[in-house]
Formats: sequence, structure tokens, C-alpha cells
Amino acid sequence: MEHGESLQRLLANRDLLSGIELLGPEGQVGVRKNKKLCEVAGFCDVVLRYVRSYLADKDRLRIAEFSCGKSYLGIALVILLRELAGKEASLVGVDINDQLVEKCRLLAKAVGLADTRFVASRTIEFRTDEEFDLAVALHACDTATDEAIAKGIELGAGMILAVPCCQNQIRGQIKGGHPLTGMTDFGPIRYRLANLLTDTLRAQFLYSAGYQVEMLEIGSPRLTPKNLCICARKTRRGRVPGRDREYLRLKSFFGVKPKVEVFCPGVIGRESE
Repeated sequence: MEHGESLQRLLANRDLLSGIELLGPEGQVGVRKNKKLCEVAGFCDVVLRYVRSYLADKDRLRIAEFSCGKSYLGIALVILLRELAGKEASLVGVDINDQLVEKCRLLAKAVGLADTRFVASRTIEFRTDEEFDLAVALHACDTATDEAIAKGIELGAGMILAVPCCQNQIRGQIKGGHPLTGMTDFGPIRYRLANLLTDTLRAQFLYSAGYQVEMLEIGSPRLTPKNLCICARKTRRGRVPGRDREYLRLKSFFGVKPKVEVFCPGVIGRESE
């Protein structure tokens, strides 16, 4: 796969860009919209890589997008999977904002996507009997990313891909009481360390839940510092004893209580209590 193929295809589809509101009234892509477009395209490139590597034998994919907002990602992804990977896809978008959900429904209709459904719900409260091949979330704010990961695990999604945003929950817990207070005494360092720690704990939690995990960048950090994608693929072995060892070590070292564990109980062993 050539880097940037999603961006090239999106730029060539002016009707789609207009439909998902990434094209200005004069037919231009402004600076702010260009940033969002590149984020969406970069995420789609990562998803396409995973689909081609692990879902090549499936003709139709079932996608859940959590904290979907205006569903820039979900709608673009369905179309790109068809055009670049030869896959049809159904999409369920979930967002707590009912006005945005209604807007998503109109956008999906405008770009001709019939097999889509949008639900007004907090992610962790979303209930369904459906099964999903992919659970995705792009810049779900703070613990909304934890909800997306937890819900993906709960629903047994084959792959969970999330690009986090604003990791505030852990940041407030590492001001003191751990061996690295010499670093976290300084605000900017604490901020950066909290970002890394939060996402590492999320990755280790997914590993504990029986997923193979890696982290990939969806674009240059010059475009956005929030460019790290947590990529998790469910393994046949599932959860086995001892997989939560590194998660527990990090949690104990810093004395933190990650929300993802609260949202998805039963993954971590009793020693974490």
C-alpha cells in the first residue's frame, strides 16, 4: 500500500468531501479542514493496512465507530474500503450528542450510504447484539477513548483501532507519590509523560484482554501531536493467565487507576484490586 492513498482518493472525490463537510463553500480545503482531512485519511490508511493483512478473505465488514461526532472517519472509511480494498461495509456510529447523530444520518444519506445506523448514546451505555469486525475511534476526548476500547472488548470486536485525545485522567494522578517525581514536578514533562503512560496502559490493557497490540502513527507529528494509533487485533488464544503482568507493573509503579479498567471489569486479575 502506498502511503497516502486514502488522501489521494478523498481529494479526488469532491462530492464525498462536500458531503462530510471537509470542503469549503468555495470548493476549497481550508487549513483547519485540511488538518482534519489528513487525520481521517491517515487513520483510514492504517485501517486499510489491517484489513488487507488480516481480513482479506472477508467480502463484507461490520464497523462500529465510537464517539463518532460528525462521522468524518466512519463515512469516509466505508467508501474507501469499497474503492481501495473491494470490501463492502456496514457502519454503526455512536455519539452522545443527538444533534450530531441526526446530522450523521443526513450525511450518510447525502453520500449514498444505505447500510449505516447512528445511535445517540454514551459509548459505555451502548447495547447491541451485533458483532463487529472493527471498532474505531478518532480523537474521542479523554476517557471517551477508554470507553471505546472497553466497549470494543465487551463486544468482542476482531480489531480495535483508536487514536486518543487529551489524556487528562491519568495526568492528574501522577503529580507525586511515584519514583519519577523529579520529572513530573515540571508541568510540560508531566503532560507528555501522562500522554505516553495513558496510551501505554491502554495498549497493555488490550494485550491483557487477549489482543495483539502495536502503535502506529497516522501522520506526521507536525500535522498533529495526537497522531498515535493504538492498533489491537484479537488473537485466537484470547486472554491467558499472566498477560496482565506489565499492565499491573505500570499501574503499581505510578500508583494510578486507569478508567479503562473500570469500564471493562474482569480483564485484570484480582491482584489489581
